[in-house]
Amino acid sequence: MAGNSQRRGRRLTPKAGAPKGSGGKNKDSLAGRGKTLPADERPWHKAYSGTEKLPQRTAWKQDKERRSAAEEGRAPKIGQPGTKDTTWGRGTRGMAPVRAGAGGRGGKPTGRSGPRVAPGRKSNPSRDTPELLVGRNPVLEALRAQVPATALYTAQGIDADDRINEITRTAADRGIAILEISRAELDRMTGGVLHQGVGLQVPPFAYQPFEDLVAAALEQAAPLLVALDGVTDPRNLGAVIRSAAAFGAQGVFVPERRAAGITATAWRTSAGAAARVPVAQVTNLTRSLKACQEAGFMVVGLDADGDTDLYDLEAAVGPLVVVVGSEGRGLSRLVGETCDLTVSIPMISEVESLNASVAAAVTLAEVARRRAAES
Repeated sequence: MAGNSQRRGRRLTPKAGAPKGSGGKNKDSLAGRGKTLPADERPWHKAYSGTEKLPQRTAWKQDKERRSAAEEGRAPKIGQPGTKDTTWGRGTRGMAPVRAGAGGRGGKPTGRSGPRVAPGRKSNPSRDTPELLVGRNPVLEALRAQVPATALYTAQGIDADDRINEITRTAADRGIAILEISRAELDRMTGGVLHQGVGLQVPPFAYQPFEDLVAAALEQAAPLLVALDGVTDPRNLGAVIRSAAAFGAQGVFVPERRAAGITATAWRTSAGAAARVPVAQVTNLTRSLKACQEAGFMVVGLDADGDTDLYDLEAAVGPLVVVVGSEGRGLSRLVGETCDLTVSIPMISEVESLNASVAAAVTLAEVARRRAAES
């Protein structure tokens, strides 16, 4: 027979081609996500120029770019926050604009408000939303300290030790709802954080007014406060609060912007110390430090190139504010100029610097030692 249509092993069906689009099978997963936002509208990009609160990660990226540009002698390639409107629902009727793949079904306005983020991304949670505190020790410490709570979550089949028994008994006595859920659901709620089978839902942290923090410290025989200058890692914040509680500090204050606040992560790292040490948020750290100086405090900043050795700090026995710089750049220029003294921690190795929370712990321990020797 003519041709080779009768050959053995011939193909009986047409050869299957790739799915539509150059993306192959992954093309279908992109359907309905809408247009990608430009760089200056993405809150996680260093070029972000939106009017919403600047995320901590973005501020860190922009600071890094500024330092790199200064070293290379060029203009930094960063955005100008506050120069571009990136909010929803600013129209006359308060309705969100219609955007493909990001609005309601059928092209209807969604009516939502808040920061505009690209489809498929999640915005940072509001400070007004409840936090989930996890871990047996942090949860137990929070309940003992009468921290306000709305619900207690326990994993099914949890190994109930003395701490779990006290946690459930205390929660029941306080009238807190106790909900038993699967471990998988608790994993989902905590984002994979080690929770030890228990989670306590707490309302947003109640910060102490700064004026009350200073007044309460001055009532003590040895006033001692800790200030954090741009510390963005909540784990460092929690560790500093824990050290402040261990070495007798009467309070901690942090900036409202571009700094970590009391989150569930900070709660967990502090091992419940955040329930015992008052924490205040201030609008302007430099102005707050000057207020402390006017109240009689000596303001001491930690700096690797400080002009005073920590072991020679004679001012440790008087009213003192210890200022801890950020993880990367240390003390900011204005804060460094405001400090009465800059103190360095002597080290015998070639380690460039200590972690912010470790440096705070070493300093507070030395202050406590000097004060004990004076008493």
